[in-house]
Amino acid sequence: MTLEIKNLKDVASLNIDWNLAPEDAVTLYLEWGNNNWHAEHAPVRSKDDFATYFVVDSWEEKPTLRLVRRNSEQAVDLFTTELPKDLEEEFKKEHEGLKGLYSPSESIKDWLKQEIYA
Repeated sequence: MTLEIKNLKDVASLNIDWNLAPEDAVTLYLEWGNNNWHAEHAPVRSKDDFATYFVVDSWEEKPTLRLVRRNSEQAVDLFTTELPKDLEEEFKKEHEGLKGLYSPSESIKDWLKQEIYA
């Protein structure tokens, strides 16, 4: 699936999983069978199953927000943007400079929803 996403408004029609954490995506799509039918996210049944979710990537000095589409074969960044300065500072303070991929905080999700759906 090829998508042309130039700004956050362009993702309004996508089915974004606001509760999928990066570690849950790995469990679902890379460790098939490692989750159960009673969990919030049903097990993946085929490579046609996919999820679209946001992560905050702090591997670089400046954290970035990425919209990821993942299935069992690959993860593709659909869109990448910087966080607003206030949310960037909040994120850095909360994670104390640790590197990694993180779920967006509630304040980041609130900002995203405002940008996408307003």
